[in-house]
Amino acid sequence: MRRPVGAFLALFAILTAGLGGLALGRSSVPLPGWVSALLPAAVQPVSDRPVPTGPIIYYRDPDGAPDYALAPKKTASGKEYSAVHASEDVSFEESRPEAMPPKAGGPGKIKFYRNPMGLPDTSPTPKKDSMGMDYLPVYEGEQDDDNSVKVSAGKLQKAGVQTERAERRTLNTMVRAPGTVQEDERRKSVVSLRFEGFIDTVGNVTTGTHVHKGQTLMRIYGPNLSSAAAEYLSALNARPDAGISNQALKGARRRLENLDAPEAFIADLERTREIPVYVNWPAPQDGEIVERTAVNGMRAAPGDVLFRISDHDVVWVLADVAERDLSLLEVGQKASVRLRAYPDRVFSGKVALIYPHLMAETRTARIRIELPNPDDVLKPDMYADVEIATGTEAPVVTVSSSAVIDSGERQVVLLDKGDGRFEPRAVKLGRSGGGRVEIKEGLAEDDKVVVSANFLIDAESNLKAALKGLDIGEKSQ
Repeated sequence: MRRPVGAFLALFAILTAGLGGLALGRSSVPLPGWVSALLPAAVQPVSDRPVPTGPIIYYRDPDGAPDYALAPKKTASGKEYSAVHASEDVSFEESRPEAMPPKAGGPGKIKFYRNPMGLPDTSPTPKKDSMGMDYLPVYEGEQDDDNSVKVSAGKLQKAGVQTERAERRTLNTMVRAPGTVQEDERRKSVVSLRFEGFIDTVGNVTTGTHVHKGQTLMRIYGPNLSSAAAEYLSALNARPDAGISNQALKGARRRLENLDAPEAFIADLERTREIPVYVNWPAPQDGEIVERTAVNGMRAAPGDVLFRISDHDVVWVLADVAERDLSLLEVGQKASVRLRAYPDRVFSGKVALIYPHLMAETRTARIRIELPNPDDVLKPDMYADVEIATGTEAPVVTVSSSAVIDSGERQVVLLDKGDGRFEPRAVKLGRSGGGRVEIKEGLAEDDKVVVSANFLIDAESNLKAALKGLDIGEKSQ
């Protein structure tokens, strides 16, 4: 019985001592000397964590849950959220240069400290901004080169800065433009009479029918044509002693020609020496009938359009090219045409004409491309996509298009001078294509330029120029 009671009393004494020690450790009351002698570890600090500094930037869950707040807050159990100061937050910035021990041959003497957010604010001594961020030191050596800016290796790596060399390449620019298929104006004709006539019958031809040159379109009767034929026949049948000269014979034939009498009609008249009542009127060219107004029995006045015929063996593609691409185009350049009706076929032609006028509404210029159409698949008013390869055979200095910072008023590239130093360089651009751009002035072959994250370095350069102007202004006061 005594042994269980003794064990219980010993356990109670141990628990009491532990709780008392915990309370004394958490309190700010100094421990008695005998405690320090018996428990030297109790007087040692639990942690060497520094006191939080800077403003409170957010609040986090006291139990470690992934929950945060911008204002004071309590959990469901009533616990207060823990405040997180600026010095306790996770930072991806580099170590403060002023905290590092100076090294021999280092960056040199600190000239002043600049605002970390790029504001035009400097300080002769280390300080923090309103967000608790340390001002960045500016060394004397960094101001030696007025045209360059130095960026630390850590920032270059974090920003993903990449460089490449300017190289000579044959630059081809592809000009793309929408277009439509149109008829060749030189391959169109109309059928009309030069005298008053009457259509007896119309041949078996309709709109869309393909006809050949000389094929009969209609049979007509014309009183004036018959009268001129009779006069010419009289001159042909006259006896040599009748006094009809060769000049009169030629005049009678010329009258028939002026009435546009068909050659076959005149030849039959000379051969048969008879005047036919009707005349078979032929097609003037090969092609498709695109319009027919002639009908059986109608009266046709001089100049009335009875048929329209168009030859589609060669067609035009009229494309509207943007104004900025006009300088790249020349007559004779090869062009590739894709029709939306035949997306898998490519039709090749040449630029035949650049029209002299610009369309003010769309700021585009029209060009003409002539295409052969032997199988008659290119039909008028079809939509087409035109591609024209432009460029020169001689290689030129080029860089990646991403290397150019274009502000509208000027174009700049960032020249890599080594050791993290970059110089903004104004350039004059030429043609572009294939993701590259020609550099006419400002760069030489093999110069290294920044092609990725160049806006970060450009911002650093602009900041340095602003701080330099501010420093000059302060000295002049």
